[in-house]
Amino acid sequence: MKQPLSNSIEGRLLLSGYVLSFLLIGFIGFYGVTDVQTAKTLVLVFVAHAFGGRAAGIGLCIYNGVGAFPTILYNFYIEVLIVCFTYAGFVLSTTNYLKVEWLTRLMDRLSEKALEQKEKIKPYGWIGIFLFVMAPLPVTGPVVGSIIGYMLRLSLIRNLSATFLGTLTAIVVWFYCFDFLEQRFHMIQYLFAAIAIVVLAPHLKTIKNFIFEKKDRVDVDV
Repeated sequence: MKQPLSNSIEGRLLLSGYVLSFLLIGFIGFYGVTDVQTAKTLVLVFVAHAFGGRAAGIGLCIYNGVGAFPTILYNFYIEVLIVCFTYAGFVLSTTNYLKVEWLTRLMDRLSEKALEQKEKIKPYGWIGIFLFVMAPLPVTGPVVGSIIGYMLRLSLIRNLSATFLGTLTAIVVWFYCFDFLEQRFHMIQYLFAAIAIVVLAPHLKTIKNFIFEKKDRVDVDV
């Protein structure tokens, strides 16, 4: 007999993700009423992070004149929210607690990415996860980093501390690099465009398949 979801660590992380999501919706909703442009920026930054575009999200904030502290805090908040969902979803689907087809497919893809990097990270433990998450490369980031930590059987505290500290460090570094370039060379818009292309290009096939799958299902239902 399965224990209640709320009694497991992963279940509580999942619940934390929902709480953070509701707070985010309320935050964006407030700006939707008081400052539409800021609300649009907040939504676009979230979308960028959802596609793995940490740098793109930070670049959007700088491009729209958001200050250092709000940019770092908001981008870090989103990364924490996403990790709460993906880490909990990965563990719960791996242990067959949750059996949802689309979730299983997503977690299988994340598992493949994590397995490709696992042996490289294994000898370094906590510092390996920290550096992996911090590194500005397409395959790195807190989602895959936290899953690798789980595969390496790091305790949840060690795993998430390495993941979140690496994330925060990366966000701070990205912000000040972008801010330096914007203030001295006024080229953030070109960097942002290049980053957006790099981030979206690997997902074009997935997006296309998702759209056509939805269309086929609608046609069948009709």
